Amino acid sequence: MRTPPDAPDGDGLTVGQAARHLDVTVRALHHWDDIGLARPSLRTAAGYRLYTAGDLERLHRVVVYRELGLGLDRIRAVLDDPTADVAGALRAQRAQVDERIERLQRLGTGLDWMIDAHERGLLLTVEQQAAILGPGWNPEWPAEARRRYGHTAQWQQYAERSAARGPEEWQAVADAMAVLDRALGDAMDAGVAPGSPEANGLVERHRDLFAAYFPLTRQMQVCLGRMFEDDPAYAAHYDGIRVGLAAWFRRLVDADARAHGIDPDTATWQ
Repeated sequence: MRTPPDAPDGDGLTVGQAARHLDVTVRALHHWDDIGLARPSLRTAAGYRLYTAGDLERLHRVVVYRELGLGLDRIRAVLDDPTADVAGALRAQRAQVDERIERLQRLGTGLDWMIDAHERGLLLTVEQQAAILGPGWNPEWPAEARRRYGHTAQWQQYAERSAARGPEEWQAVADAMAVLDRALGDAMDAGVAPGSPEANGLVERHRDLFAAYFPLTRQMQVCLGRMFEDDPAYAAHYDGIRVGLAAWFRRLVDADARAHGIDPDTATWQ
């Protein structure tokens, strides 16, 4: 909180001197003068404005109330209306400050979550990961994914989604993926052909569900299909549902891509 300025020496302070004295801008003093909030009482023979000790006291109160967040109209009422409820005005301002503090605290918590999500990817404990994602899940995978993909837009999108999710939301994502995995296994057993309406529906469903992590284009889905078949960890997951499921699902994805004018052999991550 500012302390009141000392009385000026001589007849008064110029605008520049008063601005330095109060640590405000000359522009602010000119504005307060123009609107009649705080005017200098004296003028020099040359017409320059001078602030007296009383003027500086009023200016000091303006500065204090402005720092507390009161608007200029409210400050004028506090200073000029002898019936003004100053304590009431300050209580109302304190209530607004408390609300802002609460909003900033929520913002700070959200920023902490977002930072953590960008650094870790998955905001779940090792125990929660095992319970939600199953015994085949390796808790080291998120850290490995960040090392490989942390520079990409998709990692940023994944982190933003992750920051907004708790265990219940992740459980819903995991459950939806498990339902799709079973549907893929059943479709393979039933001899669903790549490129058929049913197969294309499963591919579309996979792309929609994958949006829980980040938006997935058809070209990106083709790249994922390759990884599902070639990466030992992904292949083990799908082949654990049905032997050969990883390769079969890749054929579904490739056929759907061709139907949309994409060559699976040249598709890139875009």
